[in-house]
Amino acid sequence: MSSLASLAYAGRAWPFEQARALIARLIKARVQGHEAQKQALSLIEVGKLDEALGNFEGLGRPVIFETGYGPSGLPHIGTFGEVARTTMVRQAFDAMTNGLWPSRLICFSDDMDGLRKVPEGIPNPEILREDLYKPLTVVRDPFGEHPSFGQHNNNRLMKFLDGFGFTYEFLSSTDCYKGGVFDTTLLTALERFDDIQKIMLPTLGPDRRSTYSPFLPISPKTGHVLQVPTLERNVAKGTIVFEENGERFEVPVTGGHVKMQWKPDWAMRWAALGVDYEMSGKDLIDSVKVSSQVCRVLGGVAPEGFNYELFLDEQGQKISKSKGNGLTMEDWLRYGAPESLAYYMFQSPKSAKKLYFDVIPRATDEYLQQLEAYPKQELAKQIENPVWFVLRGQEVGKGMPVTFGLMLNLVSAANASDKETLWGFLRAYIPGATPESEPLLDRLAGYALNYFEDFVKPSKAFRLPDAREAAAMRDLAERFRALPADTRDAETLQNLVFEVGKVHEFEPLRAWFQALYEVLLGQSQGPRFGSFVAIFGLERTIDLLEQGVEGKLVVA
Repeated sequence: MSSLASLAYAGRAWPFEQARALIARLIKARVQGHEAQKQALSLIEVGKLDEALGNFEGLGRPVIFETGYGPSGLPHIGTFGEVARTTMVRQAFDAMTNGLWPSRLICFSDDMDGLRKVPEGIPNPEILREDLYKPLTVVRDPFGEHPSFGQHNNNRLMKFLDGFGFTYEFLSSTDCYKGGVFDTTLLTALERFDDIQKIMLPTLGPDRRSTYSPFLPISPKTGHVLQVPTLERNVAKGTIVFEENGERFEVPVTGGHVKMQWKPDWAMRWAALGVDYEMSGKDLIDSVKVSSQVCRVLGGVAPEGFNYELFLDEQGQKISKSKGNGLTMEDWLRYGAPESLAYYMFQSPKSAKKLYFDVIPRATDEYLQQLEAYPKQELAKQIENPVWFVLRGQEVGKGMPVTFGLMLNLVSAANASDKETLWGFLRAYIPGATPESEPLLDRLAGYALNYFEDFVKPSKAFRLPDAREAAAMRDLAERFRALPADTRDAETLQNLVFEVGKVHEFEPLRAWFQALYEVLLGQSQGPRFGSFVAIFGLERTIDLLEQGVEGKLVVA
């Protein structure tokens, strides 16, 4: 076993835990007999995966990871998060197995589902109202860009995933149903209809139970996805009979003439595609249990996976595609790097996460801290660092000399409206730096300008200093004047700020820093003030202090 594989097999980060559980599931599902399973596991644990794959034929099949997406609304960050997290588990699995065990990641779109309601915030909603209950790949695109609303949303998702560099295979439910991919499993479901009903009916209320069928026929007349009882089944012909508006129809369950209710559909997909791993939200725990039972009835084995906590909007409500609340992927990428988004997804997946604009600066700076530490760490520490999962083997560039929070305050104090203004300060602070030599820093400058303009600037509230604060700020300005004009050492400057706060008896000392932020920057908190002075420059900081004491910033 290679050094990386042995370290990964002992890894503590949650993707390694999931990968170990997946390997155990693969052995149990693909190797017959308890003794044979023990032998296969022992070979893998001592690094003889090639021998295990050669000795046990069933193990050699590619491992199938899957993520699911319902394109009834525009893709949101929760959708991206599921792909990102599943990719992290796949990366851990590949590290443990030295890349010898082939795997695939399927991103599956349930785009044959019927449109049940019109999502909020969509143009031309009347088009969607007219097409309600039709499959999403039949519903017209209100944006006028694609043949259908489902294809529009699929394209949005793939464009983003491609932009982030994910390796995946996209599968459309419509294509799978109509192209025959599911035909064999659908015929099995027809044959075992009663067994599926025994699982599903106890989960339903009395009214729903009386009309429920796992098959949803597509109306030959209206094109709607119908939730109607199955009146007759002909296993030999592979057909079902149903009634619509008093008229009876007989249709095959194959060839895209029906789709399945979503829990049986999920199970059917697992069985038909041979899915080995799929995670899902905490709200689907019971659904996973039900679908796992149906999967067994269909002759499949339910995949390994875990239930992550939900993403919440600013009000603490669950993010919903149809409501359009929370952040879109485009929103995050206007204010933060893709790497910071992936980092946010890595952190504590079993804890509920607020997903709103104000999480972006903190996530960005936390990621930059991990990026700074990564090159100095040994391999055992690196694979526990989120950066290892975020960059997925890509070269790790230089650390960042400036935090996102500091950049925001630089934008504010400099009244900057473009990156060139910011680079005037950055070049002085980092000799020889250019946008070409510091591409991440250049991107950070752009994100900071956008975030400041949209969120910080509208809420800034400068105030006048009280007598003690004004005296301390004058004192600080004089001490700065006594320093060499080219002083850029952040620690020296920070110590001087501390010293002034102590001399003027601020208790607690953070009240002094809060006064600086509120008077000079119009906000109650900020980055280390010494770092801000180092990049903003002594002369400009002295001028800022004088303006704050004189009340000119309040007027401005």
